[in-house]
Amino acid sequence: MCGRYAASRGPEDLAGVFEIEKWEPEEVLAPDYNVAPTKEVYAVLDRPLKDADSPEPVRQLRRLKWGLVPSWSKTPEGGARMINARAETVHEKPSYRRAFAARRCVIPADGYYEWVTAKDERELEVEGKKKRQRKQPYFVLPADGSVFAMAGLYEFWRDRTLPDDHPLAWWVTCSVITTEAETTPLAVAPADGPYALADIHPRMPLMLTPDRWDAWLDPARTDPDELRELLAPPPAGLMRAYPVSTAVSNVRNNGPELLKELEGPEEGTLF
Repeated sequence: MCGRYAASRGPEDLAGVFEIEKWEPEEVLAPDYNVAPTKEVYAVLDRPLKDADSPEPVRQLRRLKWGLVPSWSKTPEGGARMINARAETVHEKPSYRRAFAARRCVIPADGYYEWVTAKDERELEVEGKKKRQRKQPYFVLPADGSVFAMAGLYEFWRDRTLPDDHPLAWWVTCSVITTEAETTPLAVAPADGPYALADIHPRMPLMLTPDRWDAWLDPARTDPDELRELLAPPPAGLMRAYPVSTAVSNVRNNGPELLKELEGPEEGTLF
């Protein structure tokens, strides 16, 4: 899954990476090293500009709220639960299928955090036979230091309780698409493990390599079968993972120190 990630790059950096044509200076976000659900995040999308003469899509960097609210939803409360969409079913789930067909985005990150979930421990917790242990967080990122481009969806929701000219009348929200975690060896792994992303957690955000960005963002592509081909996992061996402080487990903590690599898991944590 993807429940937290880090995003420190600003619009200038992202504009060069994604060939962004339009972004608003007043929408700049501060670097965030502990991005959590319901926060505002950057998303790259191709869409015609509002009130523009041309209907051609323009590549934009926009601020979206993380936690998708379907356009047909009566209230926005469910958005906090819709932070992730599964690649295997995103084309058929009512909450996501319309956005999958027409409103796709790339959510840029430095990398994401994941807490180790050992199989035996998961089973005991589910059965209620073992108290939840303090789990070791890992930071997962491209081994070459490039932008971690997560496949995403976005949606518009109208708050009918507010007048048309109210600044909060429209919500623009997003969700990260996840896939099965890689079982192949990490490009760079801690000396004592984990050696693959699946050793940490069974799911991971779907990373899009640059050769898929244009096709994924193109709103003219609407055929579900063709779009599902773009959800294939990236090539193996692109990622690294390392342990970080359990301070990241508290959403109030935020700063570059959260990305500091530890020599090994903190004492008393699970792995």
